[in-house]
Amino acid sequence: MTTTAAIRIPANVPEAMRATYTRNMQRLTHGTGRIMLFAGDQKVEHLNEDFYPFKAGEQIAAEDNDPRHLFNIAQAAGNSIGCFATQYGMVSLYGPDYPEVPYLVKVNSKTHLVNVSQGDPVSTAWVTVEQIVRLREMSGLNVVGVGYTIYLGSEHENVMLAEAGRLVADAHAAGLPVVFWIYPRGKSLLKKEGDKTVNLEKSPKVITGAAGVGATLGADFVKVNPPDAVDGKSSAEWLKVATEAAGLTRVICAGGSSKEGASFLKELQDQLVIGGTAGNATGRNIHQRPLDEAVRFCHAIAALTYGSRDVEYATRVYQGQESFAI
Repeated sequence: MTTTAAIRIPANVPEAMRATYTRNMQRLTHGTGRIMLFAGDQKVEHLNEDFYPFKAGEQIAAEDNDPRHLFNIAQAAGNSIGCFATQYGMVSLYGPDYPEVPYLVKVNSKTHLVNVSQGDPVSTAWVTVEQIVRLREMSGLNVVGVGYTIYLGSEHENVMLAEAGRLVADAHAAGLPVVFWIYPRGKSLLKKEGDKTVNLEKSPKVITGAAGVGATLGADFVKVNPPDAVDGKSSAEWLKVATEAAGLTRVICAGGSSKEGASFLKELQDQLVIGGTAGNATGRNIHQRPLDEAVRFCHAIAALTYGSRDVEYATRVYQGQESFAI
């Protein structure tokens, strides 16, 4: 294991909730300063396209169509995940059957049916922090944080930024850490270069800017897409610029679409070691696999994230040749 990282308590966490905040951060990071976030919010974001093979040749486990598959993975992976992120309704429906799982409640979500050519994205809160705290108190479920998506660059960004700012204040007041998904998106990012249109969503300048916005909002973690490799720097090298820009807000990377296991783990190691990121938020690369394989993949990701092991060791964990436990 890595050396235990001190948990820094923001000034807007009241004294009465500091122990709660510290306990939640400890569960998220296992004292390492890093987080392994298992993302299960895609049934809204991508509808059911990530959970059932509508196209021939898609490698999606048959059990992934049942929402319980997400919860089964989260439970079986144990301490290898820092939290399972999903919507309030999913937690309230399935959580009582999986009380040991640490939950991060995703406050807002939207589908992908309205594309940028039709209108800039906007995603507003479904529930309040007060309602999430009430759920925690009534059910006894292990709610350890909240999450929120901001589409930076959208013409509606002011709505989301205002909600996000209030969310941090309310969540920290309740002892709950905050993870922001910040995805630059909108027509403002489509630039004409000669006879073609270039999308700047993943340009290093924009991704670094998104990381910095996470800091100005006071987020504990900000999730961004890996930046493009351009101008002689790799994606991981540009991530280093973003993590510096975020300061005390820790940067984590989105896992993206499904990849071959060893390739994903190598990319993650580069993000952690070269990019200085504080972990990952991985969904499809976990839940599209059968349960046993998905759990082994969680352990492999944890070996890199929490254990600071090398990619060769993590690959052996994934293949079932080594074991790793927190």
